[in-house]
Amino acid sequence: MKMNSAQIEQTLSQFEAEAIPPDHPVMPQLQRMFGDHTYFLDSCGLNIVEPMETDKKDERLGVVINLADWSDVSATSLQPHQPQSTELTVTLGPDGSH
Repeated sequence: MKMNSAQIEQTLSQFEAEAIPPDHPVMPQLQRMFGDHTYFLDSCGLNIVEPMETDKKDERLGVVINLADWSDVSATSLQPHQPQSTELTVTLGPDGSH
């Protein structure tokens, strides 16, 4: 899911991470590997947020999906793996369905 700045801010208020800016030099490689998303780095590694189905029409939730784990203790290298859904969900707000 590609997020706008309000969605990124909303997500970061609920998820301790850092968004990778769209103009970061690593973005073309991430997009080739994983698609067009907003990417987040946290203590576990590289993540994206995907929309979730909910019963409420006015509630938009997303689930954090981990794409790569840190491969070293200094958190300087990532090891990609199959996408893994985490138990962390975030409220995306009314503009969450993109």
